[in-house]
Amino acid sequence: MLYLASKSPRRAELLERLGLSYRLLDVDVPEVRTPGERAADYVRRVARDKAAAGWALVCAEPGARVLGADTEVVLDGEVFGKPADADDAAAMLRRLSGRTHQVLSAVVVHDAAGAREVLSTTQVRFAALDEAAIAAYVATGEPLGKAGAYAIQGRAEAFVEHLAGSHSGVMGLPLHETARLLAAGPATTAGARAAMAG
Repeated sequence: MLYLASKSPRRAELLERLGLSYRLLDVDVPEVRTPGERAADYVRRVARDKAAAGWALVCAEPGARVLGADTEVVLDGEVFGKPADADDAAAMLRRLSGRTHQVLSAVVVHDAAGAREVLSTTQVRFAALDEAAIAAYVATGEPLGKAGAYAIQGRAEAFVEHLAGSHSGVMGLPLHETARLLAAGPATTAGARAAMAG
């Protein structure tokens, strides 16, 4: 049985697009970047922590697999987490306005053989946003609870001038990479990482 260690309804929706049966696991993992930790290392670590926390709950079940994932918006090496409030959301959007940022989405599958992971990197360029557009978007409430203060599957899709990479990865689960990871089957961590890199 495949388990999704995530509270995100978007990840559940995306995983359903692969036509896989799965169950949800409610895991509570701290998402705190350590001083000096690179953005890519941080997103990988959080995804690994989620998968490991989920695996601890179902490891006694034969054939169990747990999928953990984390997605972060990165600009100039700074990780943009979820905004604390509307003002914080507006501040994030001002910084993203007219610029290209990265969206890093890490996926980890944990089973009896260990953990395998893949990292998707997507470049997203926003159009220049004026204060009226930012205020109107923040007023919808959509930016709250979203990394980088926007949801590409919502009204913020109109802000995107260019995207190079995985649209589903920006939503929270890169489907191409996830499908490959799940299809790879049990393998050693090192071997799976090498396979995913190719």
